[in-house]
Amino acid sequence: MSRRLCLTLWIGCGVPAVLIAALVGVFAALRFEPKFYRDALAVAYEAREEGSDQMLQRMAALVSDVRKPGKWQARFTAEQINGWLAVDFVKNHHGALPPLFHDPRVSIEPEGIVLACRYEGWIVSTVLTLIVEPYVPEENMLALRIVRVRAGLVPMPLEKVLDGISDAARRSEWRLEWRQSGGDPVALLSTPPPDNAGDLAVKIETIRLGKGDIFVSGSTERKK
Repeated sequence: MSRRLCLTLWIGCGVPAVLIAALVGVFAALRFEPKFYRDALAVAYEAREEGSDQMLQRMAALVSDVRKPGKWQARFTAEQINGWLAVDFVKNHHGALPPLFHDPRVSIEPEGIVLACRYEGWIVSTVLTLIVEPYVPEENMLALRIVRVRAGLVPMPLEKVLDGISDAARRSEWRLEWRQSGGDPVALLSTPPPDNAGDLAVKIETIRLGKGDIFVSGSTERKK
């Protein structure tokens, strides 16, 4: 057997093996689940209900404070947000997610918020994660820096995420402007007044991320 024929056979056998190994690696990467997501799904239902109740109470208190002149602030933990996502969101916001998406959860770190949810496709089931850095660049403006989106460990294009943010802004009263920061897209959202605000001007002044919680503060003043 000639050397050329041997080389051809080796290539003919080796290329499919390499492609199969690459395919297996991709599927393994797609099936990766972040530890925080597994832990959040494993929380007992009673603890989820408690977190959901706390989230609803704090949101109601914040809305009440925002509608009155003066300073206001609120702190929400990842446990409360995840409890709300597991209980109230499922009960009262059915259909908010596309049919193939379910079980959204969050992790909050000083560097950013990680949002994750399960995607059940006909080929693969994977956990999608989106890393967002929220901050207040100027008074009454919310910035969302879109850092990364992945399916398992596989990086995904950001176009669908950006389109979703734009669609949500169009359906609401938020004014949206896109910018760039360090190569990452940044959504600049000008906050609308709350319902029935009347002659009140609402200002968001601070958003601060901690280890497992998010703090927001601002003020409400009468318009001059």
